[in-house]
Formats: sequence, structure tokens, C-alpha cells
Amino acid sequence: MLYCTRHLTPAKTVGGTEGIFVGSYDALVQLSKYDVNKMPLWMLQEVYLRDTQPREMICQDSLRNSEDSEFMEAFIPDIQLFLHRDHLNISEWNRLVHFNNPFGFMGYKYKELKKVVDLIPKPKESPFLPVPSAHEQGCIRCAVVANGGILSSSKMGQEIDSHDYVFRMDGAVIEGHEEDVGIRTSVYVHTANSIMASLYMIQEMGFRDIPTDEGIRYVLIPVGLTDFHFLHALMLNTSALWTEYKQLWQRFYFLDHFDESKYHVMHPDFLRYIRNRYLKSWHLNEKSWKMFRPTSGAFSLFLAVHTCDIVNAYGFLTRDHRKFSENYFEKTDLGEVDYRYDYKLELELLERLHNSKVIKLYKRQ
Repeated sequence: MLYCTRHLTPAKTVGGTEGIFVGSYDALVQLSKYDVNKMPLWMLQEVYLRDTQPREMICQDSLRNSEDSEFMEAFIPDIQLFLHRDHLNISEWNRLVHFNNPFGFMGYKYKELKKVVDLIPKPKESPFLPVPSAHEQGCIRCAVVANGGILSSSKMGQEIDSHDYVFRMDGAVIEGHEEDVGIRTSVYVHTANSIMASLYMIQEMGFRDIPTDEGIRYVLIPVGLTDFHFLHALMLNTSALWTEYKQLWQRFYFLDHFDESKYHVMHPDFLRYIRNRYLKSWHLNEKSWKMFRPTSGAFSLFLAVHTCDIVNAYGFLTRDHRKFSENYFEKTDLGEVDYRYDYKLELELLERLHNSKVIKLYKRQ
């Protein structure tokens, strides 16, 4: 099978470190991701929150009408994309505490997390509304721009900017590379760490500030408790709330462009769904399972797949990625490998999605 669409069935054992866990919540209170030697599988593994007001799609050429039966079997069009204050109560906590971060709340404290989630407003409307050109044609075209070296000297900037929405992530350097990567940013996907690390580590390469385009949407991937701490300080517009961010003012990074109605947090169900159905690495069966997750690029791509009709991906891994530098803004390859990610698995998925015409992957051919 191309995608992980197999549903789970209960195992006979209760608890332990093998099979599917069916223990009670009382047992879960003490459960830590460090207590098990591979990813635990629960009866709730394939239970996902659904959007009660999904946006109607009218595009006849939408990827939602894909002829790839396996993709369509795995695809949940009304999956809840974003977390907000209505989503965290005792019932939902008891469900999501089964899963390690960022796929759930295992190891977190209910009261600590709830006071943060309660600050996230419920959107009054879909965060991604049809733009004028999309409304006329019925199709929303999106470009998802990763940072791969394949974009260096590509001259893809004008094509990228022609889309209705342009998604970028993490250290999205634009200065000095406009001809290759474009200038527009409609959606900026990040973690708390990636904002600060990018401004510190690649400032000299052109990442002076995060994008602040008019009407931009910001999307936080809550990969750890630190991201919720960051979010708490950001929403309250204060500093010194948490030890790791003492003396830092989160709003500073947004250059007075912060609008809580345009700031969104990916729901753990959405992140777990992507891992379970599309990027279930074999590493999850190893003792180091807890460190593995899809890349920010993969999360950003699937956010576009669930909000757009036509998705074109630029700067992602291709079969001949070794011909290019790691990033388009670096002259030399740093040679560093982040072992949290299964790059081979993501490469294979990108190829499958491209070959089945779910997305179009820029290959520079």
C-alpha cells in the first residue's frame, strides 16, 4: 500500500510495551514516552477531531477529486486543522494524553496547558478564504516553498508569486533571492524555536525578520511544551512568563503585525493524522521512536493539501537532491543531518504524490 490507511484493531494484552494499549486514564496519568521502547498503539489511534464547518470546495480540478484511490482512502477532507479554546476539556484531554508531542499531550499537565489553549480564539470564519482570482475560477492555487538548494538560480520567483497563496516555513530567506523564490508570503509556518534560531543563525544570509506581508497568516507547529510557553507569552503580550523566555518579548518578532485572529496553532490530531497515514516511519518501532516526527515542510505541505485545490511544491527533496546545496541561501552544504526526520520516507511520499498528480513537485528538469 502506498499510504498507511490500515485501521488498528485491539490487541489482547492491556498495558505493557507491546501491541495496542487499552489501559484506563488512571494508568495514563503516570505514563511517559520514556516508559516504552516503541510507539504505543492505542484503540484511539485513528480517532480524529473533525471540523464542524468545513469550507465548501467547488473546483472541478481539485486534488480532492483525485483518481488515486489509495490517497483518497487515506485523505480526511474535514480533519480539524487548528486548535482553539473550544477544543480542550477533560474529555478531549483524556483522549489526547495517549499520544506524545506533538501528536498529543502525553506528559503535559492539564491545568498548565489549558490556560494557554483557552487564550486561542475560535475563528469566526475559515482562516483561508477564497481570493478574488480563485473565486472567479473556482480553484485555489497554492505554492508551498521549502528551503532546498534546488531553488538556487532556478528563476522560479515569478511563478511562485503567481499563486493565490504562498506558504513558507522556518528560515524562509527572501532577501537577495527574489528571482528564485519570489517575494510574497501568505502563510508562514514555524515553531517557537525556528523563529528565534533563524533570526540568530541565518541573519547574515538575509533572514532579517519574519515575513509581515499584508493579510499574512501565521501557523505555529506545537512540537513541544516550549511552543505553548511561547504562545502563552505571545497571546498575553508579556515577557518573563517562562524561564526559557525570560527577558524576551514574543511580539517583538512580529514587528507590530501580530493579530491573534490571524495566528493559528496546528491541532495535534492533524499532526498525528499526517504521521499515521502518510509518514509512519519504521523508526517508530525503535527505542528512539519518541524523537521522530515529519518535518515542518511536510506539515506545511499537508496544510496546503487540506486548504487548497491545486498545490505546487518548490524547494523540497527530489531524487537528485544531492546535486544541490542543502539550502538555496547557502553557498556550501553544512553537511549536518537532523536525525529527528525520516528524509527517505518523505522523499518517497513526495514522489508518489507527484506521480499521482495530487501535487506538482518542482524537479528542475
